[in-house]
Amino acid sequence: MDSVELLLHPVRLRIVHAMSGGRTLTTSELCALLPDVSKATVYRHVGTLADGGLLEVVGEQRVRGSVERRYRLQRARAVVDAETAAAVPVEDHRRIFAVAMAALLAEFDAYLDRDGADPTADSVGYRQHAVWLSEEELATLIGQMRAAILGQLANEPSPDRRRYLLSPILFPAEQVPTAAPDGPRRDDPQDPGK
Repeated sequence: MDSVELLLHPVRLRIVHAMSGGRTLTTSELCALLPDVSKATVYRHVGTLADGGLLEVVGEQRVRGSVERRYRLQRARAVVDAETAAAVPVEDHRRIFAVAMAALLAEFDAYLDRDGADPTADSVGYRQHAVWLSEEELATLIGQMRAAILGQLANEPSPDRRRYLLSPILFPAEQVPTAAPDGPRRDDPQDPGK
């Protein structure tokens, strides 16, 4: 199973998120981080991710007669590169987006269900902004966002850090307006020919 297929499940995607930052976790520690998911489901998906090479075993110890494994995320395998993304058929993007949104909704519900959840104090945000951009402005914006995010991805867990999910979503909300050869754009409300 390739990385895209491995990531196309909300629980597996949440496990990948939980393993970020170079963490090494056992399956029971992952169960504690995903309390809304049954233990059997977490164990099954950890096994799938390990079999697919996204998680590697970094240690084993005996606990009450069974072997408990510690896992680490193989970050390079958990990233979908630009070439792979470009090869995904348009129709498959619906399914990929739905999985991403299902994982995001589950993570947000789990956050709200925690004791002491305080969206205001925790700086929770879920704003949407409509912006008008040329191709050049879009490329600049993406570059700036990428630089800001990449600068933080190397951060490792520490006592003064919390894991946040940041989910930039960007897509054109309208068709590109077409201009008549010698007149106003077809969508221009000032065009008397409309």
